Amino acid sequence: MAATTRTTTDTTGPATGTRPEPAGEERRVPSRKRGTRSPYPTWFYLPAAVVYAVLFLVPTFASFYFSLTRWSLFDFEFIGLDNFVQFFREPALVTGLVNTVVFGVVTSALKVVLGLLLAVLLTSQIIARGFLRSVVFFPVLVSTIGVGITFQVLMDPFGGFINEALAVIGIEGPGWLTDPSLALLSVALVDVWKGVGLATVIYIAGIVSIPQEFFEAAKVDGASTWQNFRHILLPLARPATTTVIILSLIGGLRSFDLIWAMTRGGPGFTSDVIASVIYKQYQAGFYGLSTAGNVLLFLLVTAIVLPLSRFLNRKEVEL
Repeated sequence: MAATTRTTTDTTGPATGTRPEPAGEERRVPSRKRGTRSPYPTWFYLPAAVVYAVLFLVPTFASFYFSLTRWSLFDFEFIGLDNFVQFFREPALVTGLVNTVVFGVVTSALKVVLGLLLAVLLTSQIIARGFLRSVVFFPVLVSTIGVGITFQVLMDPFGGFINEALAVIGIEGPGWLTDPSLALLSVALVDVWKGVGLATVIYIAGIVSIPQEFFEAAKVDGASTWQNFRHILLPLARPATTTVIILSLIGGLRSFDLIWAMTRGGPGFTSDVIASVIYKQYQAGFYGLSTAGNVLLFLLVTAIVLPLSRFLNRKEVEL
């Protein structure tokens, strides 16, 4: 009996008769061009660029130009670098420059240390933790001028609450704002009291973002509280530390309103900073000299904060 041969027809292809794709060959899907970082067109950013140029770039370049002139509201005369030469020849102006650096370093250092300690306390299992967080942050919300006037009354050497409280326990209070050696430090302590709440909140956010697995593993290994703090919390809270340092340092170098409300740069020029010196020069009608002070303040903040920010961020990446 003859064997019957069957022929099978491949019916897996499309009904239209087109040739099916070879096995193993991937279908190419059109993709967006490489290097395109944003789906928005360039002109979409034009309004923001115009606002930035009008409110920042134009005033900045205008300040650099007018710092090289002797100007008033109606005319100006180009004098080159004479304003800067005169600035550094004035002892009071140089004192303001030194005080600015001292004030910025002291306040930022204290905010970092106190903010970290308060954050550790307020992330532990203590009673009324939420209420205490609100209390610590409350001074940040209060007007700086109001704080300055209040502490000016409290620190009054004759009848102020602080000295009166010290007198009860037999301590003679100093002239917080009238002693040339204490005036700047007293204002710095008030600035720390007002601003440490923000540093604490930043640290709290950094601490609560640390995975609990690290602490649980350390507990299994028998690590002490100090070892947890040193080897886990401090390294992993480094981004928060960088943020607190940069923000506190910028705020300290640019501080004016609190100092003006409490001491107006006195006694003498002992608590003057660049910002208060600039304001006094404007009041006296030396517009070119005060503009040069503004430029020096801008350059000082940039020269300190920019390298420090790059250094801290690089260390953070290496960690």
